[in-house]
Amino acid sequence: MYLTKKTYIGAEFKHRKISGVLDIKEDSVTIPIKLERVSYIEERVGYWRKANQIHRWFVDNIQGGEDNCREYELPKEKAIELLNICKEIKSKCKLVPGKVRNGATASAETGGKFVDNIEDGKLMSNSHIAAKLLPSSSGFFFGSTDYDQYYMEDIKNTISILEGVLSESEEDKSYFTQDIFYSSSW
Repeated sequence: MYLTKKTYIGAEFKHRKISGVLDIKEDSVTIPIKLERVSYIEERVGYWRKANQIHRWFVDNIQGGEDNCREYELPKEKAIELLNICKEIKSKCKLVPGKVRNGATASAETGGKFVDNIEDGKLMSNSHIAAKLLPSSSGFFFGSTDYDQYYMEDIKNTISILEGVLSESEEDKSYFTQDIFYSSSW
């Protein structure tokens, strides 16, 4: 699950007067990119893994209900909306000691069936708030649907990502156009 920032520079148009040097190397070997042909600079500004509640929010609020691994633009107001939801969950749902699931293991003792790995960890108090505001979602390769320390890690990560993206967009008052896109790959 990715957020990508695309900045339009339009270096292929001489009237834009884009200048600079692209000196990009991999293991000291220059990667031949000609600045005068660059239209966009693309940066990865966010990454999640198995954050099913975040993915569900994007599917429901950005992708029109279509879970198709395509790229979708994230308008600033929607980024703010998700950020506010995450901040509300973080402030209202505290972590308390409890037993959490951490994957599953199959063994000969279980006849090859997967059994949950249960360990000491932290559960969310007021998890009904999180379930209402940003419900988890089951599915192939989606990870746990529990409201626990791992869910909260996804919330904190999302806050960090969105605050970074939004602060960069506020800082950039230049002529360049920057757009943020969400995509996922299962």
